[in-house]
Amino acid sequence: MTETQIGVLLILGTVVGLFLWGKWRHDLVAVMALVACVVAGLVAPEQAFSGFGHPAVITVACMLIMSKALQVSGAVEVMARYALPGKAGPVLSLAALMGLGAALSGFMNNVGAMALLMPMAIKVAKRLDMPPGRVLMPLAFGTILGGMTTLIGTPPNLIVAGFRAGLPNGGGSFGMFDFTAIGLPVAVVGIVFVALIGWRFVPKRQPAGIEGFDTSAYLTEVRVLEGGASDDKRVSDVEKVLDAAGAQIVGMVRGGMRLTAPSPHRILHAGDILVIEAAADTLASVLSALGLKLEAAGPPLEEAAIADATELAKKTETAQADGEEEGQVDEKPRRRSEEIVLVEMVILPGLSISGRSAKDFDLGPRYGVNLLAVSRQGNRSVERLRAMPLRAGDILLLQGPPESISDFASDTGCVPLAERNLQIPNKRKALQASLIMLVSVAVAATGLLPASVAFMAGALLTLLLRALPLRQLYTAVDWPVIVLLGALFPLANAMQSTGTADLMARGLMENVAQGNAIVALLLVMLVTMFLSDLMNNAATAAVMCPVAIGSATALGVNPDAFLMAVAIGASCAFLTPIGHQNNTMILGPGGFRFGDYWKLGVPLEMLVVAVSMPLLLMVWPL
Repeated sequence: MTETQIGVLLILGTVVGLFLWGKWRHDLVAVMALVACVVAGLVAPEQAFSGFGHPAVITVACMLIMSKALQVSGAVEVMARYALPGKAGPVLSLAALMGLGAALSGFMNNVGAMALLMPMAIKVAKRLDMPPGRVLMPLAFGTILGGMTTLIGTPPNLIVAGFRAGLPNGGGSFGMFDFTAIGLPVAVVGIVFVALIGWRFVPKRQPAGIEGFDTSAYLTEVRVLEGGASDDKRVSDVEKVLDAAGAQIVGMVRGGMRLTAPSPHRILHAGDILVIEAAADTLASVLSALGLKLEAAGPPLEEAAIADATELAKKTETAQADGEEEGQVDEKPRRRSEEIVLVEMVILPGLSISGRSAKDFDLGPRYGVNLLAVSRQGNRSVERLRAMPLRAGDILLLQGPPESISDFASDTGCVPLAERNLQIPNKRKALQASLIMLVSVAVAATGLLPASVAFMAGALLTLLLRALPLRQLYTAVDWPVIVLLGALFPLANAMQSTGTADLMARGLMENVAQGNAIVALLLVMLVTMFLSDLMNNAATAAVMCPVAIGSATALGVNPDAFLMAVAIGASCAFLTPIGHQNNTMILGPGGFRFGDYWKLGVPLEMLVVAVSMPLLLMVWPL
């Protein structure tokens, strides 16, 4: 073993360890590995950023842009309305839902497909009187299975194709439908199994829905007393006391005008009514400390109407005068509907608000929206919400005008759990987005252009025709995935160029597989499956592809079967909520716990291995 091989192994081991630890984001870990490789002399400085120009990275970015165009145009919702049966039983409903999710995932970002279909899945669960998790987990697994059917279905397939293109025998990249011969039968068998039997293995969990949050037990109206501790104090001063008691202000009434999120700079006066959220055991101490008088209990803001736009405009001058007299008021007058609604929204993986609190991004002053409660893995929380760091998979119970909540969802990317009204702002753009995707797939499949060029042209055409609004261009790209891929490709290349991948492969072949090619193929698939359940599937593919190629070289067999085994294994993250973004998305809405996934995941992964191994040997003979 050479010094360079030792260096690569140390960096690789550290990277895998940090991925499993989960303290830092995967893209950050990948960049740390890239810098370490350059500093250690394993990657030349001029090659450090070559991964960001890799065809797989370009294709992933362009696919995300085109997928976003399909989402915002409403084309997917139209397809779903016609494809999903309205009165079928559990088996047919689950099969149709999973089949649609799998079909969409073969040609668009499977996270986007999951986000679009999740509200419909919850509606199906209500119609069938089933716990939402028993529909959401099959849907999540169906979208993951669908991703393995085409080249563009999931980033691991593109990574595998990239490694195949770099083989010295000049075989070139895998084609658009080279994955279909194995991926499609595996997906079909998996969907049939889950629809007939597997959904019964999903634990019956009741998520914290709007009824389960029971906010009425915590919302209370209180009046500011003349000469009391809160009289002539800023809202921010009162909120400091409330924060210490695990409470918050969710509304205010002054002179008949209601505000769902009063500015922290507003000065309180005697007679003002505050709507506060506080646990029953802390309510008395809060009233005493702030000099407040109990007015009424219950959920007044859900049932009360905000003053109409005309009345609000008239009273804006008074609010602005208060602001000039008291300091600057951050509130901006908004035209809002008279309706105040409660909406559940789930935080998707990779969103900018993950790791931040409502206080950090000024939820109330900026959007006019209140955060009433949070559900995390089935556990509900209503205390210290303003300072509580949010995580992917959390369900947020938001209160406010529909327009304000819509603005929040648009800016942050959170997904509502209630089915949205079908709105296609421009049918022509929906048709354009669909045709551009079909033509790009056809061009790549026929080999007229490389996949990266075909989809770059498709993304460019999408923007030129405004099928996707330009303001959504950069939010459509999942940048953590792009950074992860671009940073890991140089490390993977270092594994090959230093002989480290061959060294690892020989160790596996001699000590485990004992020189048996079929056992080695099975071993590569199982190791990839295991790693994919614990860390990002794209990172797993980037790490395992060099090992797979090295194993095939050591045995003197065709590397195509080994690379396909990596592609299948990387797409089988069914055992944990952290293995795939779609698994994380359903953690809160399904009320799941970390250990709930393997109950369906284990038999499904066993079925995938049983179906895919014979197909691998037939389609890609050793």
